Amino acid sequence: MPLGSTDRLGRRRFLRGAMAAPALLALEERLFATGNGPLEIESVEPIAIRTPRGEKPPDWYLEMGPVGQATGGSGLWNRLDHASPSRFRGVTQATLVKIVTRDGLVGWGECHAPAAPRVHAMVISDLLAPILIGQDARQVEPLWERLYSSQRLRGYATGFYTESIAGVDLALWDLLGKYLGQPLYRILGGKYRDSIPTYSGIRGRSPRELAESARRQMEVGFPAVKMGLSKGPGTSNIERVMAVSEAIGGTGQLLVDSLGAYKIHEARAVGARLDELSNIGWWEDALLPEDITGYTELKAALKTPLCAGETLSNRYQFRELFAARAVDMVNPDLCRAGGVSECRRIAVLADLHGVLFSPHISTGTALYWAASVHLAAHLPNTVIMEGGTLLERPFGNGLLREPLESRPGQAIVPERPGIGAEFDESVLERYRVA
Repeated sequence: MPLGSTDRLGRRRFLRGAMAAPALLALEERLFATGNGPLEIESVEPIAIRTPRGEKPPDWYLEMGPVGQATGGSGLWNRLDHASPSRFRGVTQATLVKIVTRDGLVGWGECHAPAAPRVHAMVISDLLAPILIGQDARQVEPLWERLYSSQRLRGYATGFYTESIAGVDLALWDLLGKYLGQPLYRILGGKYRDSIPTYSGIRGRSPRELAESARRQMEVGFPAVKMGLSKGPGTSNIERVMAVSEAIGGTGQLLVDSLGAYKIHEARAVGARLDELSNIGWWEDALLPEDITGYTELKAALKTPLCAGETLSNRYQFRELFAARAVDMVNPDLCRAGGVSECRRIAVLADLHGVLFSPHISTGTALYWAASVHLAAHLPNTVIMEGGTLLERPFGNGLLREPLESRPGQAIVPERPGIGAEFDESVLERYRVA
């Protein structure tokens, strides 16, 4: 069906605006001549970026404890450490996806790629791009299913694979929004609010430093802050949480993240201490992600709400979590768990089970943040989202032609067509990984 006059007017305003280029003007003329022509995909380009840039061997960037590293403590608290993830010597990495149609329209996406961005680039260029070239970019969800099905019966359903699909998915939604001259939230079906509450992480070694960091974040406007609560000698780490909780008082909430540190018997003991604190918003990743039965037992034992999901990658994994009544809220990463298409399905499943939704954005670029804001605003069960200071980081607004708007404690929903985060490619070149 041809687009109506209102859609055409919106498209004209976009295409003739500050971002308009000759290729886009040519697209405008062709669309108005044909009504609603297809958007044939001409190229799919992955772009790995890193800051600080550097070009050292991959093993230089990777940091991880030695084989046999223990958790510390005495007695049964000293066991093998199975939860500490790899770190990357202070660098931030990402893999962007640039999809260009034959009419010259450009869509941008991003994969969650803190560890090895060139792996995602290879998956995209060698596996996903050949499936996409020549297809109609407007077929966003059918193309998602096509990509996912390409390796489904070979056992690929998580990790680099769904992270790479997520990058493509975001780029396709960005293209569709630009094609229609509408922001992403509108083509998803609308938004419930104009801004989304955000939380910020706090830093400090001592309880006193952490408490001061939390106070500062509350004073500038954040409704909640997050800190780590990891394994250690007995339950001594809880003293740090108690100091921050006391510093916050009734001015906001404290979110606690354990990165899968505990076994169920340990988590019961630590959780009992958390239950004594009235301002704990959630306990995140208390157990390893595979231990769904453990989460169900822990949830039944505690008053403190449980949050999990950043480690999961598709709706089928989340289905098991929901069926077990294992958590109170989930926090998937859009750029890990299959993009906007899959995370919207996950959020609907969560809502069906009375579970709240909170996008997780521990790393990535301003595009990652903007796509998360759009989806969060579109969903009825969104409660808060991460990334409260992301736009101030090197991969934040500094990468964009036009900055995104935010303020402490609030992410403003972008109103530009598509995702609304247009990269300045001359700036991207400063960070591109060879």
